[in-house]
Amino acid sequence: MPPMEYAFGTIEQKWKKYWQQQGTYKVSNTSAKPKFYILDMFPYPSGAGLHVGHPLGYIASDIYARYKRLKGFNVLHPMGYDSFGLPAEQYALETGQHPAVTTEKNIARYREQLDNIGFCFDWDREVRTSDAKYYKWTQWIFLQLFHSWYNRAANKAQPIQELINIFEKEGNINHICPADDTLIFDAAAWHSYNKKLQRDILMRYRLAYLGYAEVWWCEALGTVLANDEVVNGVSERGGHPAERKKMRQWFLRITEFADRLLDSLDTLDWSEAMKEMQRNWIGKSNGAEVRFALDGHDINITVFTTRPDTIFGVDFMVVAPEHEMVDGITTPAQQQAVQEYKQYVKSRSERERMAEVKQVTGAFTGAYAINPVSGNKVPVWISEYVLAGYGTGAIMAVPSGDERDHAFAKHFNLPITNIFGDCYNDTEAYSAKKGKIENSGFLTGLEIPQATEAAIKAIESAGAGRRKVNYKFRDAGFSRQRYWGEPFPIIYVEGIPFGTDEQEFNDYPELQELPVILPRVESYKPGPEGEGPLANVTEWVNTPAGTRETNTMPGYAASSWYFLRFMDPHNDNEFASRTATDYWNQVDIYIGGTEHAVGHLLYSRMWTKALCDLGHISFDEPFKKLINQGMIQGSSRFVYRASGNHFISYGLFSSGIIDEKDYDKLHVDVNIVNGVELDIEAFKKWRPEYANATFQTESNGTFICDIATEKMSKSKYNVVNPDDIVAQYGADTFRMYEMFLGPIDISKPWDTKGIEGVHRFLKKLWRLYADEQKGWIVTDEPATEAELRILHKTIKKTADDIEKWAYNTSVSQFMICVNDLTALNCHKRAVLEPLAIVLSPLAPHLAEELWHNLGHATSVLDAEYPAFDEQYITENSKKYPVAVNGKTRADMEFALEEDPAHIQKEVLANSNIQKWMEGKDLKKFIYVKGKMINVVV
Repeated sequence: MPPMEYAFGTIEQKWKKYWQQQGTYKVSNTSAKPKFYILDMFPYPSGAGLHVGHPLGYIASDIYARYKRLKGFNVLHPMGYDSFGLPAEQYALETGQHPAVTTEKNIARYREQLDNIGFCFDWDREVRTSDAKYYKWTQWIFLQLFHSWYNRAANKAQPIQELINIFEKEGNINHICPADDTLIFDAAAWHSYNKKLQRDILMRYRLAYLGYAEVWWCEALGTVLANDEVVNGVSERGGHPAERKKMRQWFLRITEFADRLLDSLDTLDWSEAMKEMQRNWIGKSNGAEVRFALDGHDINITVFTTRPDTIFGVDFMVVAPEHEMVDGITTPAQQQAVQEYKQYVKSRSERERMAEVKQVTGAFTGAYAINPVSGNKVPVWISEYVLAGYGTGAIMAVPSGDERDHAFAKHFNLPITNIFGDCYNDTEAYSAKKGKIENSGFLTGLEIPQATEAAIKAIESAGAGRRKVNYKFRDAGFSRQRYWGEPFPIIYVEGIPFGTDEQEFNDYPELQELPVILPRVESYKPGPEGEGPLANVTEWVNTPAGTRETNTMPGYAASSWYFLRFMDPHNDNEFASRTATDYWNQVDIYIGGTEHAVGHLLYSRMWTKALCDLGHISFDEPFKKLINQGMIQGSSRFVYRASGNHFISYGLFSSGIIDEKDYDKLHVDVNIVNGVELDIEAFKKWRPEYANATFQTESNGTFICDIATEKMSKSKYNVVNPDDIVAQYGADTFRMYEMFLGPIDISKPWDTKGIEGVHRFLKKLWRLYADEQKGWIVTDEPATEAELRILHKTIKKTADDIEKWAYNTSVSQFMICVNDLTALNCHKRAVLEPLAIVLSPLAPHLAEELWHNLGHATSVLDAEYPAFDEQYITENSKKYPVAVNGKTRADMEFALEEDPAHIQKEVLANSNIQKWMEGKDLKKFIYVKGKMINVVV
């Protein structure tokens, strides 16, 4: 055969083309094999493309998908794009390009980069959330939620028509309204209501409902922002001013699913940390709802408390500054102070208000509330540490039992009632739930659990409240005032919202059809009164039957169900056939970052439960097992600059010659630094202002950069493009190096220099099969026991590591294997053929080349993962450290079942051991089977 070198570039292009032409990765929905569904959280295709950190999870899932296929599974491993969203729209505003154009361009770039790395995605199943064929079904699912309610008695979502039937027969006496538990009516009353009122009542039950909420409105971005997107009153993106504004919004009634979302966490193979994050976000707590009458007013302040036992310790009330009752209860003398304080709070995000525990601010309203149990009058304050959207927007403040209440009372010099006796020391609150209640009327002397029960009974007896279970999380906002998102399939008729599929539009079949197409527009500026940009498209908004909803859906709408569409992506008649969803069922393994711990994962779980309840799918949890990958961090480089663009080598600082504090520390592009040595000429060309820079170098003429590990980002100039790595070292090297960096679930820094070792290893592996001068050198000689031991240990270790997602140790095992086989000069088919199969999940291009050179006509993916042979795994000998008087002086190998007398004889005859015995008599011979040998003289 002709000479053969490891020409990775040629090899990888050859097999990428082959896989595409042969349809190697095409997956069928019907198979006699067991199914396995592995899914990555699909990417948002930004204009920046992928950096080397992005593919980490994709490589890990690709290895597992290939491995499971070799193990005999029908594997679904799809990929698509989360292509709706604010970033694309903002980019369009800044550049004058339509988001559809930039999104298409970005997807093409992502696809090119993903293909370059050699993933086994079934691209025939690709989905794009901004494709009308996809968002047609997002709209359809929204309508299912809109036409549903949560039947607490049945503990499931049901069609709204069933609720209407119940109202017609018995009213709502047996079905408390989730939006207003004071709403009660009988069948006669229901029949007496006009259509508008009936629709309004149904809206208070629907799973997708219309309401009003205080939101962060950003005029410059033209959209509502989430709480964590606002910092110090400005948008995190762009730093634009944001203000609190009450707006009509769509919501999902996820709170109705709270207990099911909590309970079924126990059925999932997720990390405890991830489950705990969801439990904390849902925040279930038991306590009491209590009404405090306002002195001189015909209204109450309602609070929820988990500590009703502290009712006698209430020294003041705190209401959220934005609470609707504040203006009505504020006395004239306090008006100015209250208004000024409310204006201050408007600039504060919820995150800031809750995080700053030490900052105490507030204003007295002048009003007083009456404690329903003690009869005491307590002042009513407003403060930023109480939020209108959490609970009832008001609290009963017990400073002796709550740290924030205590700080507030101390700051404003308010009296503090001690209800914990010696447990309270006047310097900090006592919040433990043990001990006795003191100074509390009929509760005095009771242990806290008994006091809690007694207090709830007293509150209920006084008609001032009731026992209640509360949840911290709130219904999910489902509106965005932006253009680039799914239009709602909603039309308003005389102000009443109707689903486009309702009978009101029977005369307008064109309005009933889905999808409701997002109209092509040239301007994305907000509409009047903070409405979305679609409000400006009057010819689209105004239909013969009514006006369309001008908000669009949030990003999580599409991502809440995309895993289902991958099962049946070309179905024009339903979101996915029941046959397909029954076959693929839950995602067996889902891979993604922890940033989606609550939002996306909770919404996906809720949508899955709702679709299951309504009979559209047969399972109510989307993701059976969850793997959270860590980040690959950037390894940043810095230069130090004096005045006049004079740069000082970092080595001079570390030697103590110059103090680095006197110089500007600047990021420099890592791509013009070799390790820590700056390419001075490339640096001068990098930025125009550095063209004439001067440099103070080390004594050897080199210029050394400082180094730090940071998040990989363009602003830090530490981004490494995977295309460059693949071009220089190959996709297989890149894949194996990313896995070699460390465990999949931890963050680790990227270091391009480290990749060379992995590349040398693959070259060494190649040389087991081929010689650069002689060509193919694989022989049909029988393998020795030593060679088979190396092979079978690798088969077992690699499989075990892949199953455990311990890819870094599987790469290490391969390196050991190749070194050992090289040392034995092994070029035997009996060893190298199964080794190519084991290699294929990690380095698929190289494995495919080896497999075909070994004479196979089909893909290595169609092979069967080799089974290890136990006889070659079991060790039958042991290399013992042999010590003389406790210090190791030799290594000697003996069979595990060797006669101890023979071992002693061999050890004492060893020339090295005799040397260290120095002619002294043997005092004791210690032999511990399988562990150690010690000669005592």
